[in-house]
Amino acid sequence: MLIIEDEPIITMILEDIVDDLGMTVSACGSTLAEASELARVSDCDAAIFDINLHGQMSYPAAEILARRGVPLVFVTGYARDRVPPLLANAPVLPKPYQAHEIAAALAGVLGLSDASCRPA
Repeated sequence: MLIIEDEPIITMILEDIVDDLGMTVSACGSTLAEASELARVSDCDAAIFDINLHGQMSYPAAEILARRGVPLVFVTGYARDRVPPLLANAPVLPKPYQAHEIAAALAGVLGLSDASCRPA
């Protein structure tokens, strides 16, 4: 799992959620530049992306993943209508979110049953 989030505390929470789901975090990034590089080179099955990274939209990096066929989930305070068309199928979870919402969104994008992707 690739996590792109500019708030360190939220990154740690997401890492814990992913770990509780029995998944592994392959990398984390907090800037658009880091997100873009990780989107190009990261070997991940899915990603969790904050839309706003220190005032920059993460869409260019998310589009790199989408072109590679890597599913992603957005976590954000922004409205869904701001997501570009290439990323329109990505679930958008409003902040604050709960662990079970992350689990359900990841299960959906990874094609897993909800029961196989739940926090302990």
